[in-house]
Amino acid sequence: MENGGIEEADDALPVPAPPNGRRYRPVGSSDRAVIQMTSMEPGSSSATIDAVVTPQPPRNLKPDANLTINPSMREGSPDDHGTSSGSQGDSKLELFGFDSLVNILGLKSMTGEQIQAPSSPRDGEDVAITIGRPKQSGPKFGTMMGVFVPCLQNILGIIYYIRFTWIVGMAGVWQSLVLVSFCGACTFLTSISLSAIATNGAMKGGGPYYLIGRALGPEVGVSIGLCFFLGNAVAGSMYVLGAVETFLDAVPSAGLFQKSVTVVNNTLVNGTETAGVSTISTPSLHDLQVYGVIVTILLCFIVFGGVKIINKVAPAFLIPVLFSLLCIYLGVFIAPRHNAPKGITGLSITTLKDNWGEDYQRTNNAGVPDPSGSIYWDFNALVGLFFPAVTGIMAGSNRSASLKDTQRSIPIGTLSATLTTTAMYLFSVLLFGALATREELLTDRLLTATVAWPAPAVIYIGIILSTLGAALQSLTGAPRLLAAIANDDILPVLNYFKVSEGSEPHAATLFTAFICICCVVIGNLDLITPTITMFFLLCYAGVNLSCFLLDLLDAPSWRPRWKFHHWSLSLVGALLCIVIMFLISWSFTVVSLALASLIYYYVSIKGKAGDWGDGFKSAYFQLALRSLRSLGANQVHPKNWYPIPLIFCRPWGKLPENVPCHPKLADFANCMKKKGRGMSIFVSIIDGDYHELAEDAKTACRQLDAYIDYKRCEGVAEIIVAPTMSDGFRSIVQTMGLGNLKPNIVVMRYPEIWRRENLTQIPSTFVSIINDCIIANKAVVIVKGLDEWPNEYQRQYGTIDLYWIVRDGGLMLLLSQLLLTKESFESCKIQVFCISEEDTDAEELKADVKKFLYDLRMQAEVIVVTMKSWESHMESSSSGAQQDNSYEAYTSAQQRIRTYLDEMKETVQRERQPLMENGRQVVVNEQKVDKFLYTMFKLNSTILRYSRMAAVVLVSLPPPPLNHPSYFYMEYMDLLVENVPRMLIVRGYTRDVVTFFT
Repeated sequence: MENGGIEEADDALPVPAPPNGRRYRPVGSSDRAVIQMTSMEPGSSSATIDAVVTPQPPRNLKPDANLTINPSMREGSPDDHGTSSGSQGDSKLELFGFDSLVNILGLKSMTGEQIQAPSSPRDGEDVAITIGRPKQSGPKFGTMMGVFVPCLQNILGIIYYIRFTWIVGMAGVWQSLVLVSFCGACTFLTSISLSAIATNGAMKGGGPYYLIGRALGPEVGVSIGLCFFLGNAVAGSMYVLGAVETFLDAVPSAGLFQKSVTVVNNTLVNGTETAGVSTISTPSLHDLQVYGVIVTILLCFIVFGGVKIINKVAPAFLIPVLFSLLCIYLGVFIAPRHNAPKGITGLSITTLKDNWGEDYQRTNNAGVPDPSGSIYWDFNALVGLFFPAVTGIMAGSNRSASLKDTQRSIPIGTLSATLTTTAMYLFSVLLFGALATREELLTDRLLTATVAWPAPAVIYIGIILSTLGAALQSLTGAPRLLAAIANDDILPVLNYFKVSEGSEPHAATLFTAFICICCVVIGNLDLITPTITMFFLLCYAGVNLSCFLLDLLDAPSWRPRWKFHHWSLSLVGALLCIVIMFLISWSFTVVSLALASLIYYYVSIKGKAGDWGDGFKSAYFQLALRSLRSLGANQVHPKNWYPIPLIFCRPWGKLPENVPCHPKLADFANCMKKKGRGMSIFVSIIDGDYHELAEDAKTACRQLDAYIDYKRCEGVAEIIVAPTMSDGFRSIVQTMGLGNLKPNIVVMRYPEIWRRENLTQIPSTFVSIINDCIIANKAVVIVKGLDEWPNEYQRQYGTIDLYWIVRDGGLMLLLSQLLLTKESFESCKIQVFCISEEDTDAEELKADVKKFLYDLRMQAEVIVVTMKSWESHMESSSSGAQQDNSYEAYTSAQQRIRTYLDEMKETVQRERQPLMENGRQVVVNEQKVDKFLYTMFKLNSTILRYSRMAAVVLVSLPPPPLNHPSYFYMEYMDLLVENVPRMLIVRGYTRDVVTFFT
C-alpha cells in the first residue's frame, strides 16, 4: 500500500488517496464492514476511530465484488471514547455519509488534541484536517496594547505641540472648534464603519486593505492598500524629521552644520502692521538628513524585534507624552508665572472673546505673520494642516493579525482613541483661546513649551517621544500592510514580501525603511505631505464606502456584531472624506486619485483573481434582481428588444476534445450584439446518465466558460446531461433563463456532414429541435458555411442579401443591421429580395417594402423577384429549367426520396402497421413532397442567380411540414443551401423586434 492509499480489490472503483498521511487498512471479510482509521502522524495519539458502514454495492458492480470505501465519503462515526457499544450500534449520523462535526471539531479538542478547522476550499481541492499540536503563532495582544495605545501614539503627533496654538490664533476659537469637529467627525464615522466591518467575520492581517479588498474587490483593495502603505511609509519619515528638528531646536549644540537664519522686518497682527525685527533660526538641512537616517535605522532595529518588542517599548514612548500633556494643562491653569511673556494672560474670558473671531493673514515659510509673505492661510488650508493630527485610527487594525480578539479590540480601542483625542483637542481650543493674546499665539511656535510646568524641557521630550512613537507605529504597520497584500497573491510582483503565518515581515520592513530613508534624505516634504493626507483620506473613504455598500445591500453574509452603525452614517463619512480632500487641494486630490486609478488598472490587467467575493458583485446581483422584477414577465417592447442568443455549441460537427465550441460560432455570436451589449448563453449537451456524468459536465462547463472568455464573448456557459440530444434541448428550451431574460434566439450550425458521414439520426434530431423552437416561440438562426464565417479581422465587401419571404417580425432586417455594425461587414450594402408569385403586383409590393424600410430608417435596395408556382411548372413543363445549375441537385434529391419512399412502403407492407416516426404516424403525400422540392429548387436557383457573390445570404426558414418524414425535410433544406457558401437561415416569431417609434 502506497502513501496512505487503500488497496483496491478486483472490479473496484478507483479511490483517491486520503490527504495528509492518513492510512487505512483494507477491509477484511470478518470486519463486518468496519473501517479502522489510525493516525500515522508523528507525535499524535494512536487512538483509532471506528466507523460503521452499511455495505451497499454501487451501481455497475457485480454483487460479489469486494468494495473499497472512499475515505472522503466515510459515514458518520460514533463518539471518540472508543466504547464497544459505539462501534456496534447504529450511528445517528450514518445517513449523511460524512464525518461527524463532533468527531472533527468537538471531542478531539476536549481531550486536548486541537484540530484545525477546515476552511472553504476552492473547487477541486481536498480539505486537509491536521491532527496534532496547533501551529505556533506570534504573540497576541488585547485592546489596550494592541489597538488603543498604537492609535493614541499615531494620533498624538507633533502638530498638537507646535502648530495647534498657531491654528487657534489664525482661525479663532469658534472656527477652530468647527475645524476640530469637522475632522473629528470624519475619523469618528470612519471608526464606526471600521468597527462594523471588523466585527462581521474573521479578520486577517492587512487592516483596512483586508476590509476594503473583501468588500469592494481585489482591484480596489490593492490600489487603496498600496496607496495607504505608501502614505504610512512616507508619514514615518515626516515623524522622524519632526523629532530630529525638535531635538536640534532644544539642543542647538548638537548640530553638525551651521543653522539657517530667517529675518522678518515686520509682522501683521489683527490686520495692523507692527514694526520690529525678528530672527528665526532653523536647523540645517544636512543635520536633518544625518540625524534622520540614524534615527530611522534605530527604529528599524526595534521593528525587526517583532510586535512583542514594540509593545514593550511603546509605553516608554507613550508615558512621557501623556506626562507632557499633563504638564501643559498644569501650566495653563497656573499661568501666568513670574517669567511668562506679556502675551500670556492666563485663563481669561476677555482673552477668549478677543480670540473668538478669525484672523486669516499672510505668513512667511516659518509661519510668522508677514504682509509680504508668500502663503495666505484660510479655512481650507488649515484643514490640510490640521487633518494629519487626527489620522492614525488605522494603527490598531493594521496589526489585526496580532490581536487576540479583533471583533472586540478594534471597535473599542479605535473609538476610544478617536473620542479621547477629539475631546482633548476641543478642550485645548478653549484653553489656548483663553490663555494668550492673538499675537502670542501667532508668533510663539512653541507656546506649549513656554507655558508648560515646570520647564519647557518636558515639552521637548514629549514632542520627540510622541513623534518617535508615531514613526515607530508607521514603520510597524506599513510592512504588515504590504505583507498582507503580498500574501493574497494578487500581484506576482509582490511575491518577495510574502511571509508565513506568525512570521515577521522582514523584507517588507526593509523596503519600508528604504522609502522612509529616501524621504528623510530629501528633507523637504512640503510637496509630499499633502499627498500623504490624501492617501489617508482615500483609505478612510474606501472603508466608509465598503460599509455603506455592505450595509445597504444587506446580504445574508453581512452580520456585524457592532450594532451602532447605519449605511447613512457610512455615506456621510465617505462624503466628508471626499469634501476634505478637495478642501485641502484639488490638484493633490487629482494626483492621488490618478495614482490609485493607475494601480487599479495595473492590477486588473496583471493581477490574479481573488477567491473572495466583493460588494460590487453583490450590488450587480441586487440590481439585476430588481431590474428583473421591474421587467416582470410582460412582453418586451420592440424598442427595448435585445437578442439573447442560445448558442448550440457542439451539435453535428466534429471538433477536437479541447475545443468546447466552434470558434466561428463564437465569432457569429459577437455579430449578433451591438457594441458588445447583450448576453449569450452557450449550451452543450452530453448524452448519458446525469449521476454518472455530473463531474464530466462540471469540467466541460469550466472549459467552455474559459473558452468564452478567451473569445471575448459576453455570455455564460451551461452544460446539460440528458439521455438524448432531443431530450436535452427540450429541457433547455423550457427552463433556460428567468422572466424576460430567457433566450429568444436559438443559434446553431447547419448539419452539413449528415449525409457525408452517414449520420442517420441527425434528421430526426434536427427536425425535433426546430419544432421545439416553434412551439416555445423561439426564433431560430441556422448558420450554413460556418467554417467560412469571417472573424473580426477579415473585412468583407459586396452585399448582404435578404430573401424576405414571410413576415418574421423584422428579425432578418435587424440581423442585417447588426452585421453592419461590425468591422467585418461595415463596407457591405443591404439588398432585400421580395419573393412573389407571377400574379402579384411587383411594383406595389416594392413600393410598400421601400416605405416600410424608410419608416424604419433602414437603407437597403429593394428587388422584387417573381417565381413561377409549382402548378404553373407542372402545366408548362418548360425545358428551360433543365439548364439551371441546381437542376442536378434537384433530380438527385428526387431520386433519393423515391428510393426512401419505396423502402417505407415495403416496411409498411411487411409489418402490416402504420409507419411511425418518433412516436407519430407518418403520412406521405407524394404531390406535396414534389411541391416542396420544387419550391426549394427554384429558391436556390434564384439565390445563385442574384447572390452568388454576396458576403452573406439571409433566407427565411421553412417550418417542417406536418407528418412528413424527417429525412424528407433534410432533403428540402439541403436543396435550399446547395452551392451557397455562406447563409443564415432565419425564422422569427410572433413578436416584432423592430419598431417605427424612436
